[in-house]
Amino acid sequence: MLARLLRFLSGLALCLLVLSGTAQTPEIQVGIARSQTSAAYLDATQALVNGLTRQGVSLNAINVWSPAELAALSGVRLSSVKVWVALGTEAATALAQSRVNAPVLNALLPRSSFERVLRVSGRKASAGFNVLQLDQPLQRQLGLIRLALPKARRLGVVWGPDSLPKAAALRSLASSQGLSLQEALLDDETSLFAALKSVLDSSDVLLAQADPLVFNSNNIQNILVTTIRGQVPLVAFSPAYVRAGALLAVYSTPPQVGDQAAQWVLDVLANRVLPEQALEPLDFEISVNEQVARVLGLSLDVKALTLALKRQETQR
Repeated sequence: MLARLLRFLSGLALCLLVLSGTAQTPEIQVGIARSQTSAAYLDATQALVNGLTRQGVSLNAINVWSPAELAALSGVRLSSVKVWVALGTEAATALAQSRVNAPVLNALLPRSSFERVLRVSGRKASAGFNVLQLDQPLQRQLGLIRLALPKARRLGVVWGPDSLPKAAALRSLASSQGLSLQEALLDDETSLFAALKSVLDSSDVLLAQADPLVFNSNNIQNILVTTIRGQVPLVAFSPAYVRAGALLAVYSTPPQVGDQAAQWVLDVLANRVLPEQALEPLDFEISVNEQVARVLGLSLDVKALTLALKRQETQR
């Protein structure tokens, strides 16, 4: 409770500082559109602002707006922003549909949500309208599985419409690492457990991909119970799933996202060439459910796994 209060007060102080800076100068260089004021968004904003001010960007040059506030801004005000960061889907949608011409980095959203923003707005992904996706690189996910579950040879995946575009890449990567892929495609939620059972019956590990049709608040508990009963560990994409019963997950925290977004903003302000491809998260954390690990007869060290996975990535 105290930690949440301190985070709220920190975010409030940040907003007041930024807004007070706005009153002193009309020339705003960095605009942050933030979908919500929950802990994750406050933490990402704080890390983003800290990353910029550490490199000499003044608080007076940064402003934070909600999507509603963004819609009310004048054209003159919008044109004073040289670079934008949208945190979350609602903010990304607001900027995509606005009159902004400055470069925009969308963050704190999965790639599938960004694709929906593009479809709705008619925008195209580019160096000037890009995404720092929450999705972890497939190579990182498979690397974690090989480290944590070295005996696993059969990798199960249930695809939905949002995650299916990754299928070809995962097949190729799995094959290159000696893993056979056991797949099922979910067309509608009523067939979820038939699809799940067909995969679990022939898999050593189930890899979750962010897809709202497959993994959502209505069915996640039943999925977790099914995997544990079947003695098939679930490797997830969220620490919340680990707390609920997944064996482990690799993910990027909001502060890590904010830090990486800050570097992109600094590149824009320094007139550096921006990447045209979607950005993948650089830094990450790993969580392990020790109780589930014991049930599965496993002993996993989070620090050792994290160091080993980062060492793998630096050696590529």
